[in-house]
Amino acid sequence: MQILRPAAPDAAQGCLLIVHGMNEHIGRYGRIAEHFADRFIVVGLDLTAHGLSNPVLSQAHESITAGAAAYDASHAYLEQAQFRDLQPMRNDLASALHYLSDQCHSRASSRLACGIHAIPGDKPLPIFILSHSMSSLVVSSYLLQAENKALRDRVKGVVLSAPAFSVTEVPGWRGWFQNPIVRFTFHTHEHFLNPQDEALPLMLFNQLLAVISVPLQDGIIELFSLPGMRNLFSPTAPDWVRDYLTDSEEEKQKLKNDKYIIRQSVLRYVLAIEKEIIQFRRQMDRFDAPYLLIYSENDPITPAWGSTDFAAATRSNHPDNRLVLLAGISHHEQLFSSPPLREHILSVIDDWLQKRLTRK
Repeated sequence: MQILRPAAPDAAQGCLLIVHGMNEHIGRYGRIAEHFADRFIVVGLDLTAHGLSNPVLSQAHESITAGAAAYDASHAYLEQAQFRDLQPMRNDLASALHYLSDQCHSRASSRLACGIHAIPGDKPLPIFILSHSMSSLVVSSYLLQAENKALRDRVKGVVLSAPAFSVTEVPGWRGWFQNPIVRFTFHTHEHFLNPQDEALPLMLFNQLLAVISVPLQDGIIELFSLPGMRNLFSPTAPDWVRDYLTDSEEEKQKLKNDKYIIRQSVLRYVLAIEKEIIQFRRQMDRFDAPYLLIYSENDPITPAWGSTDFAAATRSNHPDNRLVLLAGISHHEQLFSSPPLREHILSVIDDWLQKRLTRK
């Protein structure tokens, strides 16, 4: 966990928790954190098995810091084998929110943390979350499931950047082969996990198809995720992914050189995310936290249909809900766009947060 505070304690208008996406780490968001740290207490964390929460990467970091010339951290992805769902990450989020709730209980606690006397009558600071991709799924599902209502209610707004409310659609000729397989597994798991509102003959056909195919699919994925097998059958992120993450050549070079990004994925982890998406979509209409949703029209990593479905189900749940569609844009990491677009997106987030801060 990392934390930034405004230089002047009285400048803190609220608290902001930044949560990173799949296979990345919170260190990438330093510049984003600095953007908000003049008026927010900003906290970021590495989720389980990511960044310095990954024991392999943590040991590599310590070794390099101590002067080692090199360290092989290529097997860091094996820590993903523990995931059968995203509950460990929801637990991380809950811990971070507990910490942030204490740190941001009031302006008084902010002042005391800086060694300054509190002012009588200080009110609690509102808490916001800025999440990206997979972490938007973690955050949204947490807010739906959280039993600690007091902690959940401290969250006054969520920024959802390219949320993982849909499954990847591989672009180009590769998609001709891979996308039908992805759609089939999503379709069968959707019918296997939940009843569907469809004509009886079609429902029976889909249920039969799911009952036959899903155990086979899950069994193969579980086999390929076992020790020894996972070394052979954990796919490496293909080169096309980097081209669809950002439109900035500078950011692409940073991605290429970033040793803390995990570039393989244990299949069990991928399946866990797919199942979480399916379960969330079944109940997402109950999501009532105010949100700012930012998504790219042609994003192949988290396709737009997930965001549009979510918006259709939830937009009327709160008057401050806002959608920002980046028309014609195909990259996934909006916060790491080329400077003109990045600055525009940050200004949109600033405006929305300010609106929430002034809301009675």
